[in-house]
Amino acid sequence: MKIILGLGNPGEQYKKTRHNIGFLMIDKIKDSFQFPEFTLNQKFKAQITKGSLLKTPIILVKPQTFMNLSGQSVNSLLNFYKLSPADIIVIHDDIDISLGKYKLAINSSSAGHNGVQNIIDNIGTQEFKRFRIGIGETLKTSSCKLAPHKFVLDKLSVDELKILDQLYPNLLQDIQKLLL
Repeated sequence: MKIILGLGNPGEQYKKTRHNIGFLMIDKIKDSFQFPEFTLNQKFKAQITKGSLLKTPIILVKPQTFMNLSGQSVNSLLNFYKLSPADIIVIHDDIDISLGKYKLAINSSSAGHNGVQNIIDNIGTQEFKRFRIGIGETLKTSSCKLAPHKFVLDKLSVDELKILDQLYPNLLQDIQKLLL
């Protein structure tokens, strides 16, 4: 069994914000592989759904603790299912990577991402896999006047959503490679 988590913030006001790219990608996986609808699980402080990818049992997770407390959900899930950090894949936004790009990080520091740092703090290790989805290029342009903490909570534009849609098939391929 593997757990794939998308990081984000709960609530309509955060839907389709840059910081919720993890939720967006998890929703795409759910839809692509016809997982059941998400249900809120209070024990895990998360919305979860179960299915399979490449014959591997998968739990898709959207923590409902807000981004910076995501580790609470992760720790609860690992303990309940008796899994190790090697059994999780985390998907999150990364301001240091250009929009339309992503990087796989394995056993790496949080690089300043508070949600990832909270996971590391809660499970006691950074030895897990994560996909860092780029949102940064727009911030670096001179026309963007938002501070980084406001930029990540700003809504994605239609053009940005199209770029993420184009990125998704490659991301999904790389997730599947990790499951083999």
